[in-house]
Amino acid sequence: MAANAALDLAERLIACRSVTPNEGGCLSIVEERLRRAGFSVEYLDRGGVTNLWARRGARQPLFCFAGHVDVVPAGPDELWSSPPFAPTRRDGCLFGRGAADMKGAIAAFITAAEVFAAEHPDASGSIAVLLTSDEEGDAVDGTAVVVEALRQRGEIMDFCLVGEPTSVSRLGDTIKNGRRGSLSGTLTVKGVQGHIAYPQLASNPIHLAAPAIAELAACVWDAGDEHFPPTAWQISNIHGGVGVTNVIPGHVDIAFNFRFSTASAPEQLQARVHDLLDRHGLDYELAWVLGAKPFLTSGGELLEAARRAIHDELGGELGGKTELSTSGGTSDGRFIAGICPQVIELGPVNASIHKIDEHVEIAALAQLSAIYRRILKQLLS
Repeated sequence: MAANAALDLAERLIACRSVTPNEGGCLSIVEERLRRAGFSVEYLDRGGVTNLWARRGARQPLFCFAGHVDVVPAGPDELWSSPPFAPTRRDGCLFGRGAADMKGAIAAFITAAEVFAAEHPDASGSIAVLLTSDEEGDAVDGTAVVVEALRQRGEIMDFCLVGEPTSVSRLGDTIKNGRRGSLSGTLTVKGVQGHIAYPQLASNPIHLAAPAIAELAACVWDAGDEHFPPTAWQISNIHGGVGVTNVIPGHVDIAFNFRFSTASAPEQLQARVHDLLDRHGLDYELAWVLGAKPFLTSGGELLEAARRAIHDELGGELGGKTELSTSGGTSDGRFIAGICPQVIELGPVNASIHKIDEHVEIAALAQLSAIYRRILKQLLS
């Protein structure tokens, strides 16, 4: 029964059309399960986003499972081998949008919490569950809202495990123990519009910006460190011109992004960009958005408990090796790190996330639930 519980719950969640920012009925399913297991449940909703906070127990330490029930759009249904919101078992895998990112992990940690609560009614600490329907979207009204509410009432986590799909080749081969920060800029370089046959009467902003762009692309921003790769600067979009071939544009818009490590502060990166643009003598406007600060859990009880649980459950299959990584995009761990000193991410294989025919290994769901239970047992019993 325990082996099938995570699979059955994952199927129920996948069947919910929870395309961001809609929860699609997922959270009522979770709420019912958690209340039966002795959790108190509340909703901290904002801006059309549904956020669930559930807790069992009042003592410290507080261990939190965190995740998101929203998924990205499935794309054309006809490209899927089976309907994206009709969970399908095939070739040892469970197919459906959200199977890997991250309804499978949610099913695993809900069932793990249920079993642990039943086996340890007087645990030495408390368990919490934080779920949002706004992670794949703007992530403005989701986990950040819950974290701020918890901060204001002094409810601080000691450990948080986010169920993001972190594994690369097989379950348990990778734990994310941090993430890079994200700093975006929208740059407008101004010129003078004119007829393309009379360049002496105009000033082409694309030509003006080109040397600065080349220098920005070649910059070494930092060397990274033992946990993070060097900070990277990349352009995502460039737009200039009025759509015809005989007009020099009056301005060019450039959108770019830094993925930065703890070796650089966002203020330092901003200052360096402004200095470079000023040195090139550009007439420009630049707006910044700090999407995420980097966070890192370099050690501690949670990380050790996770590695030990993986080894005890899968050690023979993994050869005892679990890598630590800070690669990839941002996650809601960036918000939780503000009120929790130890945050890690551990979930299923991520090879099919956001793709057509997204899937997770069926056997991995039971294994992941067992790993989560082992972590709880080490930290709270």
